[in-house]
Amino acid sequence: MKKLLSIATLFLIALSFAGCFGGGGGGNGELTGVERRQRFKETQPLGMVYVRRGSFNIGPSDEDASRAGVPTKTVSQEPFWMDDTEITNNEYRQFVEWVKESMARQMLGDQYPEFMITEDRRGNIIDPPQINWDEKIDWEDPDMQMAMEDLYLPENERFFGKKEIDTRKLVYEYWWVDLDQAAKRSNSYNYETQRYEGNVYNEEGDLVPIENRSSFMMQDQVHVYPDTLCWIRDFTYSYNEPLATRYFWHPGFDDYPVVGVTWKQVNAFCNWRTKIQSDYLSERGEPTLMAYRLPTEVEWEYAARGGKDFSMYPWGGYYTRDEDGVFLANFKPLRGNYVEDGSIATIKVGSYDPNEYGLYDMAGNVAEWTSTAYDEAGYNYFSDLNPTFTYNARKDDPAVMKRKVIRGGSWKDISQFVQVSARNYEYQDTTKSYVGFRCVRSTFGEEF
Repeated sequence: MKKLLSIATLFLIALSFAGCFGGGGGGNGELTGVERRQRFKETQPLGMVYVRRGSFNIGPSDEDASRAGVPTKTVSQEPFWMDDTEITNNEYRQFVEWVKESMARQMLGDQYPEFMITEDRRGNIIDPPQINWDEKIDWEDPDMQMAMEDLYLPENERFFGKKEIDTRKLVYEYWWVDLDQAAKRSNSYNYETQRYEGNVYNEEGDLVPIENRSSFMMQDQVHVYPDTLCWIRDFTYSYNEPLATRYFWHPGFDDYPVVGVTWKQVNAFCNWRTKIQSDYLSERGEPTLMAYRLPTEVEWEYAARGGKDFSMYPWGGYYTRDEDGVFLANFKPLRGNYVEDGSIATIKVGSYDPNEYGLYDMAGNVAEWTSTAYDEAGYNYFSDLNPTFTYNARKDDPAVMKRKVIRGGSWKDISQFVQVSARNYEYQDTTKSYVGFRCVRSTFGEEF
């Protein structure tokens, strides 16, 4: 006797066959994921080295000379890319020049339409217009100078009547998404009411209701030119005027680490570095990469150790000299004999041997900004997975809330402060002649 099939059963069979021919997502009815996704393989970024994933103990590697009672703690860290040297004057100057040219082109666009792109290749209007970087600026043309007049020093502030760019007006404007505020449960989207019901701190530090998801987008405007006078300000009764007037702009210092930059300035640099690479990849139709950023405090220490978990210094030993008696880093040895290690102040990046990860100057030369907010008790509540502690200090916050961790020690510090576990801080709105930075970039989970 033949078994009769119900209309419902026949309908389900028809649906299954439809899936086999593409109507149900393809894959012969199997779970295959979204097909025809663009293939991607991460390559090594220029000037960066790979720091593999691993676990280690944060905290003092030897007796805690400061007697701060800093505990040790086992933590695990995901892999990341890190600049093999500190960011140099010449690399930071690329940022300053980009800001100067972008501002100049926007000013010129009011009188010279060729400096702005208002339509795409299909004739569609671009709003707002984009900067045309292919058009050449004639900086000596009096008419163009007149169009860019607001970018120059006013006549009453010019030394010896020389017409120069007013570096105080070089401002980088950017937007970023505050994921920390967006991740708060109280700020979650309510699917029943179809609205956000929490509050968010805006750029001015005011607590305002969340209107929509754009409320988590923050705007920042940062003056980008380094504070060259920090060389004089940092040292009383010390003649450092030649460094103040030449260190940042003279070609002889191109490969020296940039200093005199605030924590906000270096974050703006990271955003710009991400932007120029993302724009380049987008033009080529390639997927964008992870953002460049400052390392967390733990990322920095993990990288500085170079796989030598219990060493005091990046080179792995307990001493600051090699077997021939040569100092292994640029710091302040022998109670103030700055010359003995090969330099009086900063030195060219990469002048000493790298650690096992291929990273240079993880001890001495200049201390380095991290993204981590400073708290003496931070190790007590840090997570043991990719640990950090961040706080976006507002203008009206007390000074103690504006402390950011710096690591590595500098050319002016004694050996205790160039140990891989040594912690220190500076205020995010201060500039120092002994503090610079380097960038990191998260990976896509691959092992290289």
